[in-house]
Amino acid sequence: MPVLEEPLKKVLGPATAKVMAEALDLHTVGDLLHHYPRRYAERGELTRLADLPLDEHVTVVAQVETARVLKFNGGSGQRLEVVITDGSGRLQLVFFGRGVHKPHKDLLPGTRAMFAGKVSLFNHKLQLAHPAYELLRRTPDPAAGPDGAQEGSAVDSWAGALIPIYPATAKMESWKIAKAVDAVLPSAPEAVDPLPPALREGRGLVPLPEALLKVHRPHTKADIADARARLKWDEAFVLQVALARRRSSDAQLPATARRPGPDGILAAFDARLPFTLTDGQRKVTAEIFDDLATEHPMHRLLQGEVGSGKTLVALRAMLAVVDAGGQTAMLAPTEVLAQQHHRSITEMMGELAEGGMLGGAEHGTKVVLLTGSMGVAARRQALLDLVSGDAGIVIGTHALIEDKVQFHDLGLVVVDEQHRFGVEQRDALRGKGPRGEGGERRTPHLLVMTATPIPRTVAMTVFGDLETSVLDQLPAGRSPIASHVVPAADKPHFLTRAWQRVREEVAKGHQAYVVCPRIGDDPETTEPGTAAPPPDAKAAAKAEAKAAAKEEAAATADKRPPLAVLDVAEELARGPLQGLAVEVLHGRMAPEDKDAVMRRFAAGETDVLVATTVIEVGVNVPNATAMVIMDADRFGVSQLHQLRGRVGRGSAPGLCLLVTEMPEASTARARLEAVADTLDGFALSRIDLEQRREGDVLGQAQSGVRSSLRVLTVLGDEDVIAEAREEATAVVAADPELRELPGLRVALDALVDAEREAYLEKG
Repeated sequence: MPVLEEPLKKVLGPATAKVMAEALDLHTVGDLLHHYPRRYAERGELTRLADLPLDEHVTVVAQVETARVLKFNGGSGQRLEVVITDGSGRLQLVFFGRGVHKPHKDLLPGTRAMFAGKVSLFNHKLQLAHPAYELLRRTPDPAAGPDGAQEGSAVDSWAGALIPIYPATAKMESWKIAKAVDAVLPSAPEAVDPLPPALREGRGLVPLPEALLKVHRPHTKADIADARARLKWDEAFVLQVALARRRSSDAQLPATARRPGPDGILAAFDARLPFTLTDGQRKVTAEIFDDLATEHPMHRLLQGEVGSGKTLVALRAMLAVVDAGGQTAMLAPTEVLAQQHHRSITEMMGELAEGGMLGGAEHGTKVVLLTGSMGVAARRQALLDLVSGDAGIVIGTHALIEDKVQFHDLGLVVVDEQHRFGVEQRDALRGKGPRGEGGERRTPHLLVMTATPIPRTVAMTVFGDLETSVLDQLPAGRSPIASHVVPAADKPHFLTRAWQRVREEVAKGHQAYVVCPRIGDDPETTEPGTAAPPPDAKAAAKAEAKAAAKEEAAATADKRPPLAVLDVAEELARGPLQGLAVEVLHGRMAPEDKDAVMRRFAAGETDVLVATTVIEVGVNVPNATAMVIMDADRFGVSQLHQLRGRVGRGSAPGLCLLVTEMPEASTARARLEAVADTLDGFALSRIDLEQRREGDVLGQAQSGVRSSLRVLTVLGDEDVIAEAREEATAVVAADPELRELPGLRVALDALVDAEREAYLEKG
């Protein structure tokens, strides 16, 4: 077995290996060698405490300013409060009960240490409760004898000039990872280099074994720069090779060219449109129609701003395929969205959506809906319409993927909100294409839509097997949306004013959304009553421990549970929105109930819809002008932008109020201010990505991928990604099977499960 494939259990022992596997998903020597430091602390440097993110596990280097023991619960409990500083700010550490003795002895004022723990909020201040710590500099105590002097010297030596800070968890602190890396670092020279020698030498990159040594144990900042430059190329290049192989493979598949006729359903539909297409819509349509006219399957990503008219562009592509004798399927992630698409498409098409029916247009076709919750008779009829070819367009959820769903001639698959689907699901639907004269399966064309604007290099990395079309021009008539942060904790009267604004919009004849993070029908858990303990010493000790635990729980408790739809709707109907027609919508409702609620809201019968994020995409009610998002800090930037796009869809201006209890100085509050300051979804997507860990974002985006990006940043390394894509495309064109590059093949197998390379998942 190659050294790098050895299980960590053999090198580190079963206990440490178990934690490494469970907490960090590290299983082999190679996995650990590729677990790179997140940053490096210089000796004497104090890391900025002012930038700590709430609810994340962090490692900081700081100096103790004060330490004091406080009594509570009538003196039976004790708490150690330590304040650490780094020059940019202060942070409180708390230790409880019997856990105060060692830190009280270690953490004397002036002591420097590394501290690791989860950042929590207590009394509106950030703190670490019971953090793990490692002293970085301790003045040797002569009274302690030679052992004390050796301990101080060893710690100083360990701290070194550049201290690697590793991505860590509560169960495996950074310094423990550093010690584990020391044990596997001698294996680094065995690492197989994935880069073709000409590429590596041409770009002046150091060999992989040297890069691994330098990234883990640098002597200088130049070492770190050399290592990172090399490792970025590894990540970018290997991923782009995987995507290039997928593109190359897809390009070999046969497909039926679909060209619309001059006087068919598309021409009839265009004649019905009460407006002209934007320049952007015309340009993107031309790209799509060119792809549809080829005998290889289209693989195109259509991304655009909220409200830029993606559905219209997709519908025209679908009608072009129907014109050419084929069928089209639109895959939506939720029943609410599938029903909304079905409703809006049939409304846009009018009698053209009634093909074969009395009163239907000459060039019409059937538009059917297929979801998992449909009645037996309706489902049977929909399946019959598909297999017979009577239905040119079907809109549905994952129910479309089931084996029993068969098409007469499936020519185009449109996937809405790609990030909700795996590639397995996408390809299962594409596998329902027609058979050619020789019996071979002809692959349907594919159009993937996303309403989440994506920076160019993210699209190149995450959607790397798709060509990209961008709609960044809003149609005429879209109204501006004013967005404001409502600091409910600091200024409760602002929230009162928010509900007044909702009433004012309803008084003008408009409607409003209120969005909450949670449904609120979670099963309640109650603690059973406890009898009074007997008055003996054992019970007293137990009571002290319980009191300390209660105090600790209060200090370390996460924020209160997110606000819930059912609770908020009830409070609003009884309070600030009393007298208005308030309804709820959430994912656990029966499909027919969800559809009925949306129909009433679309018809103007409901004034205020209190909902979860089921309204995030695709919901189109032009009369809805106001949105209040409760606990807005619980949502991501792109999600807030999506939600906001549900208002301002008509002629009246939109209003979006972001309600939060987060303090003004918090990063969550800064994120909300960024959303309020701009309507540019592409700008917001960059902010969103900058504030999230890209490795997590992209790791979740790739099915079968064992490791996510570690040193590559898709915003900061745009040039590397673009160049790696070019190099990868050339390498795959010259050697599709990578027979001449065994090292690259090994790296590719490590990145992607061999059986599932075709299933790189996007989004």
